Amino acid sequence: MEINEKVAKALLSERAVFFRPEEPFIWASGIKSPVYCDNRLTLTAPKVRLIIENGLATIVKTEYPDAEVLMGTSTAGIAHAAITAHILGLPMGYVRSGAKDHGRQNRIEGKLEKGQKVVVIEDLISTGGSVIDTVDALRQAGAEVLGVASIFTYGMKKGIEKLAAANVKNVSLTNFDAVAKVAAKEGYIAGSDVKRLLEFRDNPSDESWIKEKNL
Repeated sequence: MEINEKVAKALLSERAVFFRPEEPFIWASGIKSPVYCDNRLTLTAPKVRLIIENGLATIVKTEYPDAEVLMGTSTAGIAHAAITAHILGLPMGYVRSGAKDHGRQNRIEGKLEKGQKVVVIEDLISTGGSVIDTVDALRQAGAEVLGVASIFTYGMKKGIEKLAAANVKNVSLTNFDAVAKVAAKEGYIAGSDVKRLLEFRDNPSDESWIKEKNL
């Protein structure tokens, strides 16, 4: 089994990625979504966690062999960065969404030297905005960001374009297409729902995929 399908199956088993096309979730933006993602749930499932952290470690070793430090995104990427760094024997830290309003007012936690080669560990990428913000903070601090290693990506056009424009490489363990395929195969959703899910992925603001259930 390919790693993207193995991770997809693991995420589905813990409902870290949960499909509900007949009763869409509503995002903070108001967009109706057939999928809900909470990869934090993998932290409480040791077998799934091991698959994911070993997978992230493999991405770092193969895609970013010169990595000197791992930096997690706040807050979901912190634990994954810590475990992956432990596997690889690398230093780690994390980047806050904003600077602290007390103490040293740090935004980057953990020791980071200018010029160090960094890989960002992220749990989920949709539009790419939050991880790009993290990369920008590291670059401003003088780090050389080699790229991102993430658990799951929607593969949305907007996200792909934003990452490319910001010159940010991302390698994910699995993606929306793989999870939808495995979800249908494992009986989490009907096979006929896959087309609708991919239509959502291609254009989240277009709700026509919802109406298709009545056709």
